Formats: sequence, C-alpha cells, structure tokens
Amino acid sequence: MENKPWVQHYPETIPEEIEIAEKSLQQFLVETAKKYPTKAAIHFNGKEMTFNEIYESALKLANYLKGLGIKKGDRVGIMLPNTPQSFICFFGVMFAGGVVVQTNPMYTEREVAYQMKDSGAKVIIALDILYPRITKVKNETDLEHIIITAIKDYLPFPKNLIYPFIQKKQYGFSVKVEHAGNVHLLTEIMKTSTLEDPIVEVDFENDLAILQYTGGTTGFPKGVMLTHKNLVSNAKMCEAWLYKCEEGKEVVLGALPFFHVYGMTTVLILSVMQGSKVVLIPKPEPEVLLKAIQSQKVTMFPGAPTMYIGLLNHRNLQKYDLSSIDSCISGSASLPVEVQEQFEQLTGGKLVEGYGLTEASPVTHANLVWDGERIKGSIGIPWPNTLAEIRSLETDETLPPGEVGELVIKGPQVMKGYWNRPEETAKTLRDGWLYTGDLGYMDEKGYFYIVDRKKDMIIASGFNIYPREIEEVLYEHPAVQEAVVAGVPDSYRGETVKAYIVLKEGHSVTEKEMDKYARKHLAAYKVPRLYEFRDELPKTTVGKILRRQLVEEERKKVENQEGEKKA
Repeated sequence: MENKPWVQHYPETIPEEIEIAEKSLQQFLVETAKKYPTKAAIHFNGKEMTFNEIYESALKLANYLKGLGIKKGDRVGIMLPNTPQSFICFFGVMFAGGVVVQTNPMYTEREVAYQMKDSGAKVIIALDILYPRITKVKNETDLEHIIITAIKDYLPFPKNLIYPFIQKKQYGFSVKVEHAGNVHLLTEIMKTSTLEDPIVEVDFENDLAILQYTGGTTGFPKGVMLTHKNLVSNAKMCEAWLYKCEEGKEVVLGALPFFHVYGMTTVLILSVMQGSKVVLIPKPEPEVLLKAIQSQKVTMFPGAPTMYIGLLNHRNLQKYDLSSIDSCISGSASLPVEVQEQFEQLTGGKLVEGYGLTEASPVTHANLVWDGERIKGSIGIPWPNTLAEIRSLETDETLPPGEVGELVIKGPQVMKGYWNRPEETAKTLRDGWLYTGDLGYMDEKGYFYIVDRKKDMIIASGFNIYPREIEEVLYEHPAVQEAVVAGVPDSYRGETVKAYIVLKEGHSVTEKEMDKYARKHLAAYKVPRLYEFRDELPKTTVGKILRRQLVEEERKKVENQEGEKKA
C-alpha cells in the first residue's frame, strides 16, 4: 500500500492484480466463436456478421496469406477504416502468424511509403480507392502483394449496388482492380480459400502481435512493438475496470479508428473477448453517431473528447434518445469537465477520463466509472497490475505527492521496444519503466494529474501529430527558409496545428498556396490550419528555434481575448 496509495480507492469488484491467461489474441476469437457462434459480432450499415462468420473468414484469409509465403513474424499492413474487413483482416493476419502493421487510410503516398519501408511489410490489405496510392510507392518498399477490398463488399442489398456511384461522386474517380498476379481481391479469397486452422505456435511473452506507429519531435514515426502479452493484458485490465459490463450483452460503438491503438484495444480486441456486438462507424460524424446510438441501443461508447463535444453541440441532438449508454471512457486528449458533466446529464451514463500512450497498449490510468471517487481534472488512478511514479527530471528520483516530474509506468502492457531503434528504446525503457515524456504529479490520495508534455507532440481531435514530420514537408517548399510547427489552443479540436514560416528573400507565398501544397504531402488532420509569416523566429544562442515560446505567445493571446470578452 505504501507504494500504491491508489489501491485503497478500488471497489471490491476490481482486484489489485488480475490473472492473465497466456492466450494469443486469436485464441479469444476461437473461444468466443465457439461460445456465441450465431451471435452478431458486428453491425455495419444494416448488415450483421456473427462471431463464427468472422472466425471462418479470418481462417480463409490466414490460409491464403500462408499460400503467398507469409511466415511467422512477417509484417502485413492493414490500411482500412472501421469495416467488417478490419475485423477479418486483423485476426486473419494473427492466425497466419503475421504481425499487423496498422496504417491510417488517410496517409499520403509519402507516409505510406515510409511506414511500409520501415516495417518491411510484405503484404498490404487496403480499400480499392487507396490502390492507386499504394501502386505509386510499391517499388520503394518490400511489398510483394496487395490485397484489395471495397466498402460495397460487405454492404447489404441494395446498398452494395448503390455505393459505387456514391463513392465515385465523393472521390471523383472509381477504381477497377483485377484479381491477377500480385494483386488479390478479398472477395475472391473468401470464395477459394480453405477453413483449416493454420496452427501457428505463439510465444505469449515475446512474439509481436502488432507494430503500431507513433512518433516524436526528434524524428519520424517509430514502430512500437506490442506483443500478445501487452495487448491481452491491457484488454483484460479494461475488462476488470468495466466490471458492470455483461459478457455477451454489450453493444459497443466502434467509432474510434482501429488503426489507432486506443480503438484497437478498447473496441476491437475487448469486444471479441467479451462477446460484445460492435456497431462499426467508418466516418464518425455527429449525426451518424447519434443515429447509431439510438437505433442500435449502444451501451458502451469509448471515444475522444471531440466526439462527445460534437454530439453535445449538434443541432438535432434533442431528436435522439441516448439513454441506452451506460459507460464511456474518453482518451486521446484531455476531457473538459463541462463536457463530462453535460454528457452524463444527457445520457444518464458515466463518462470518465483515462490516460494512455501507444507504448502502453495504450491505457495505464482512468477514473473509476461507477463506484468510488472521481476527481475533476485528474487522469485517475493506475489500472490493476500497473505501477506509476513521478520522477525528477534532474535526479530521476521518485518525487513525493504534489511535486511535478515525469510520469513513468511499469506493467505487462508496456511495449517490448521500438522497431529497429535500440537507442530510442534505451532512452524510453529503463529497468522495465516506461518514461512517458509527460509531466505531472500525484496527490496524497494516489490520483494522478498531467500538467504538460515534455514532448512537443500535438493532439488535435484525438490524433497524435508530430511537428517534425510537418516541418520536413514545409522545408521542401522552394519559398520556405525556416519553419516551425506548434500546437495552439482550439476550443473544438483541443489543439490545432499552426505553422510559423520565414520566407526566402525575394519569394512570396499565400496561406492558400501553402495549404494546397501541404495537402499534397500530408494526411488531412496533419495539415496546418493556421499560418503566420514572420521576418524571424525566436531562437536560442545556438540557433535552436524556441517552439515553446511561440506556444506561450498563443496561449497569452487566447487568455487576453477571453479576458476582453468577459470585460
């Protein structure tokens, strides 16, 4: 108790330590498919698939991948939104013994090429509309095969016939892909492949399940190596935390993208463990979410603050009944207190803030959902099997309650390390402790608070955005002499991306032109929303640009504006 003051707050139903059976991720699908074979596992635009259908489809894909030469430990990219295929392909790769490389469908050619090269992926599974993007960069990577699927493939009649016309109108083009050579159609794989169990032995503690890309301000995104133990442990902790959720009875809103580790663990993996039905939402717009919650009687809604804010501020909110919601854990960014209070009042359910990071699979802390104290502004207390401390940035000693230092974490959910980056791993993992780069403190009761980020990462609408990556793109513009990117306060997104630019002498460029340029090279959520052209940027005596000074300037501007409004 001396080192874990938070345990005193656990309700009787949450153990300090939970037993974690040594089972691979795919084994949970095997067991759930046997227990609930005819139960709906997913709901997608009016069509449902049972756990047994997901299981059999995953086996077919696994056998086909083995036929393509995929061996244990080979990396397979999955570049899909939240669709039935994302479930099938995740477990199909696992059954084949492969390592999933989750890839954001919004990535540009440049970003796809980087991630495929870095991971050494041999196969990528993607939507048809992404096919041109992949083919343009394939030769820069180790990719040998491309598996293509389409949204219409898993839509009910007549939506499956109508969707291609909607898609063409939306994107301005349509793609026709043939099942030939090194290009394969998932629909054909489902017709021809076998239902044998490939039976790949899994070393629970050491074998990788996924490479989940994250990044920092000092370089390009890094592949976080997460093992079966890491992910199973974190999902089991989540199950223990949500002790009132009933096996086989919950309906989960699948709005968090599965290419983000938060959505993958708390929705995809946990729902398979618990036999829950997931309502798949590929594009989480407020009206779509409201309709889904009401029509499907959603009981559990893991989300990001912008999702809850979007619903609360929607003009048609009063038309919908959201009273089925029982529990929500908010992550990816800090949850404003007023949003929490309004959402709980609206739904009658509980909305609590949690904390995590990709390197911890991802959750380490959360507020108590039902029983026990919830403290406003706190990220809550550590989950079972998890240790947390605040350490001095100068001496690395454990600090007493109330003192600000770096949050460090230890537990079975902590990553194995960074892919092919031993130096980065050694900096972040020390004696089994994960150094988060986040500054915070613990109070006398054992509740934790985050006060700032040591890293300069920007979190906008729940997405992690890394300034260095954007700066690299801006520096390639012929008119740009210097550029720095920072996160500035935004009432809706939490933070938004702002670029500060010094132009080369004799050059001129407008905000509109910079925006058009950035959109060619960056996913939409990374593109700066604001530009400021300056004659010079603040720097240290050795020439390092002072990003934090710019952020402070923005904060003061916002505070002054708010002060003027109140006056």
